[in-house]
Amino acid sequence: ILFMIFLGIYAVTLVGNISIITLIRSCPQLHTPMYLFLSHLAFVDIGFSTSITPIMLTGFLGYGTVLSVAACETQFSIAVTFGTAECFLLAAMAYDRYVAICSPLLYSTHMSPRICFLLVGVSYVGGCVNSWTFTGCLLSLSFCGPNQIDHFFCDFPAVLKLSCSDISIIGIIPSISAGSIIVLTVFVIAVSYTYILITILKMHSTEGRHKAFSTCTSHLTAVTLYYGTITFIYVMPKSSYSTEQNKIVSVFYTVVIPMLNPLIYSLRNRDVKEALRKATIRIYP
Repeated sequence: ILFMIFLGIYAVTLVGNISIITLIRSCPQLHTPMYLFLSHLAFVDIGFSTSITPIMLTGFLGYGTVLSVAACETQFSIAVTFGTAECFLLAAMAYDRYVAICSPLLYSTHMSPRICFLLVGVSYVGGCVNSWTFTGCLLSLSFCGPNQIDHFFCDFPAVLKLSCSDISIIGIIPSISAGSIIVLTVFVIAVSYTYILITILKMHSTEGRHKAFSTCTSHLTAVTLYYGTITFIYVMPKSSYSTEQNKIVSVFYTVVIPMLNPLIYSLRNRDVKEALRKATIRIYP
């Protein structure tokens, strides 16, 4: 049953995110900074989910999944790269909304193609740097013989428990790295939305307020879901939650959220729905 459920979720994740990328690339009206970031967010969600779900599905078949230490570290490294890139992309999207709502006349200057691609590049570089921090800590550990991970993928806390080495410092360094990135990106998001809220409250037009709120609601929903789960796992002390709680929360942010993001960003987005309608008409006239 679990195999079929998670296979279905993975299929929806791939179809939803690939559809978002294809739609944005093929529709000229979606060639804006906001949708550039959204297309990269969809790509990151595909990579994030693909780094974990296929191996997890193999385990659900009942055959068990045997991975070498190197393979386990590689899986986790890829997952951290995409997961961290998502944090930076969510922050970039918040800044984009801030400029669009608070400084619309300067939008073309502040969100030029050069700046947009720079923000996207920083997102991926930030993901790689954080991944190297986690991977470097794992590479410094010693493992005494074959071990069974009490998790559905090679997550850092689960792998840490299998080490024969002293993990007192090793367990702290990644938390500092992940915590710093979370604090930095949350700060950008919080400041952006504080100014957005102030600007919206000053608007005299009810229609303008409604349009601004609807533009930000989907992004705030995605931010709340994602940051809530990664903070629980990578920043809170490991003694504050059980392994079972860790598994449940990990399933949510690695498997469920990549499936939900296309729905969150498309269901209430007029531009996406209109582009989808036109694309459907072109395919099925």
